[in-house]
Amino acid sequence: MTNHSTTATGGAQGTRPRLIINAFLMNTGSHIQGGQWRRPEAQQHRFNELSMWQELARELEDAKFDAMFFADVVGLYGNHDGGWAEHLRHGLQIPSNDPVVLLSALAATTENIGLAATSSIIQSHPFQFARQMSTLDHLSGGRVGWNIVTSALENSHRNFGAAGLEKHDDRYAWADEYMDVVYKLWEGSWDDGALLQDKAGSVFSDPERVAKIHHQGVRYSVEGPHLSSPSPQRTPLLFQAGASPRGQEFCATHAEATFTALVDPSHAAEYTAKVRDRAESLGRARDSIKFLQGFHIIVGSTEAEVQRKSDDLEQTLDMDSLLSHIGGNLGVDFGGLPLDTKMKDLTTEGGQGHLAAVRRAANTEDPTLEDFVRYRSINNRLAGTPEQIADVLEQWQDAGIDGINIINSTLPGTYTDIIQGLLPELRRRGLAQVEYAPGTLRQKLTGQGDRLPEGHPGATYRGAFVEYSAAATERPREQTEVEPLPVGS
Repeated sequence: MTNHSTTATGGAQGTRPRLIINAFLMNTGSHIQGGQWRRPEAQQHRFNELSMWQELARELEDAKFDAMFFADVVGLYGNHDGGWAEHLRHGLQIPSNDPVVLLSALAATTENIGLAATSSIIQSHPFQFARQMSTLDHLSGGRVGWNIVTSALENSHRNFGAAGLEKHDDRYAWADEYMDVVYKLWEGSWDDGALLQDKAGSVFSDPERVAKIHHQGVRYSVEGPHLSSPSPQRTPLLFQAGASPRGQEFCATHAEATFTALVDPSHAAEYTAKVRDRAESLGRARDSIKFLQGFHIIVGSTEAEVQRKSDDLEQTLDMDSLLSHIGGNLGVDFGGLPLDTKMKDLTTEGGQGHLAAVRRAANTEDPTLEDFVRYRSINNRLAGTPEQIADVLEQWQDAGIDGINIINSTLPGTYTDIIQGLLPELRRRGLAQVEYAPGTLRQKLTGQGDRLPEGHPGATYRGAFVEYSAAATERPREQTEVEPLPVGS
């Protein structure tokens, strides 16, 4: 099974760690597989209906998926055919809704499955965002994850007051300060045990254990304190998806899990080793980052059924939608260009890691437009019988991949097929969990506790702001007592 639709032979089976298995979703009608919303059985046109998402959440939780991982954008993709009419015509992630709001509803529907939302550094001030995540972590019992993105779409930046897209590395410098602020709020503003709620002693919170942060940086000035008390995880589980050299540096510094779209297992072995080496050099544990490869999976009981399903998918893919998505992500208008158009000398501030992956997949520094489309629609597709797919997943695991983000073509059909057709084989091999472990999302996925581990940069802010505690601002009690008025006054 290579790229990944040819037959694989059975492999030796032994004791393996389980794979993390997430559903990759977006609160929109057409996410990655362009045009599939048109299929009669597809339900993603109901994306505005809470009941559709609740039903899917229950199905995924019953199947013991680790998390529902929601992508998001806060603007339009770049122009196609000179404008953005095609985006509306094909439903290219417009209309779409805020995943954080949806996750608050799904937290009430579920008990164990992780709830991860994408939120860009450009869309929400870090003080406000930190409070939202703490609230959601409280309400979900510690099941929240955050996919950190810097936004590569020009329209996204213009929607939040910028003149255009900032340079690639400057966006990551912005992200570094954003992380600094939220870490100070989540990890440093409140000490453990500060929330007393002591009715007998009439003390709700301990002033000695709550502090302002007084952050002063290039972009942000935040006094604090954090208005939410410490949630079960304090800092949500941190996801990230940058693949450029600067993105890899950010990942090695901050991420606990990273979403990858690597070309093949050899690419995975190279990439994961490089990022883990860098994380280790920064003082983090080598296994502190989980790598989650994105796959679109087509499973069938026989090779003939697999071929039929694959052919059926090819016939319903919307090529214009794919071109709009790919070009819009890179900031290049592919509208009207023939598929053999050379992409030579293409430079862009958007999607640099994606562009590098396409060059590698096509085995050329000068890929064509067709290479881009094939990469988007085929490269991360696994098509086969349950045994064949499991064999390939073991190869990826051996190359350093810890789990998979499963891309859908239809909702809920893609996941129903996987639950019924693939998960039994993965469980037989020990590659899929049969029950949820107790604890928060971080504990479930890492087995190393509910909070950020020592060695993570966020952990350095614990206890860092004692001098700014509320108690430090109090005058001595005797100075604040009011003397009694003179008799007869």
